[in-house]
Amino acid sequence: MIVFPVAKINLGLRITAKRTDGYHDIETIFYPVMLCDALELVVAEKQDRTDHLTTSGIDTGSADGNLVIITTRKLREKYFFPYLNIHLHKVIPVAAGLGGGSSDAACFLRAINRVFSLNLSKDEIKSISLEIGSDCPFFIDGIPSLATGRGEILQHINSFLKDYYITLLNPGVGIDTREAYQNCIPQTPSSSLELLISRPISEWKGLIINDFEDFAFKKHPVIGEIKDALYKAGALFSLMSGSGSSVYGIFRKKPELPESLKRYVIYEGLMI
Repeated sequence: MIVFPVAKINLGLRITAKRTDGYHDIETIFYPVMLCDALELVVAEKQDRTDHLTTSGIDTGSADGNLVIITTRKLREKYFFPYLNIHLHKVIPVAAGLGGGSSDAACFLRAINRVFSLNLSKDEIKSISLEIGSDCPFFIDGIPSLATGRGEILQHINSFLKDYYITLLNPGVGIDTREAYQNCIPQTPSSSLELLISRPISEWKGLIINDFEDFAFKKHPVIGEIKDALYKAGALFSLMSGSGSSVYGIFRKKPELPESLKRYVIYEGLMI
């Protein structure tokens, strides 16, 4: 079986409070983007009580620390299914603010539940996925959602960006999420994202913000330079996604990007 985990972008990201459990409360909108990994699952001929993961494409580091393998271990604590040979072809950049690892884990959970008839409800799958990552529950449905809490409290919203054109860029630098949170001061937003996105996209600049940008731009100035260049290229709206380092621009139609930006493009196409 082959599944195709998709990426996400954040339309705004506010850090609203630090929690007693060590996590932070956030407010963001998760929006799917059709930049995909490919994840293949095959029942291993030799059932040696070990799941084997191989990878290609972008380097993901040690297989032992991959979220897909972590997910198999979590599932095997309570459920039985055959041991697997798993291959992950990685296209979504790592540590890029696009949720690629979480999406891989969520797609794997859904696939295992379906193929091996574990009969887990959607709520049960989301509960398991939350133990893997705060944004994993979003990828179980993978539809535009207003997210609060750790990112697991999801309110589905309409696909309001359908037919706009997105250009997604990554400068090839990583941002450590833990360090990014340590350099942000939680505060209560003056206006909710749900209200702000109801305004015309051309008015979003300066209103819909990502609290991680100040830290990321200081650490890696190229991220801010890409955002500025997207606006100069005619973007209606541009923002860094997640804790970085990817940046997207939303346009009315496919833009003519300068050569200085083209080398960073990892995906472009119509929004869904």
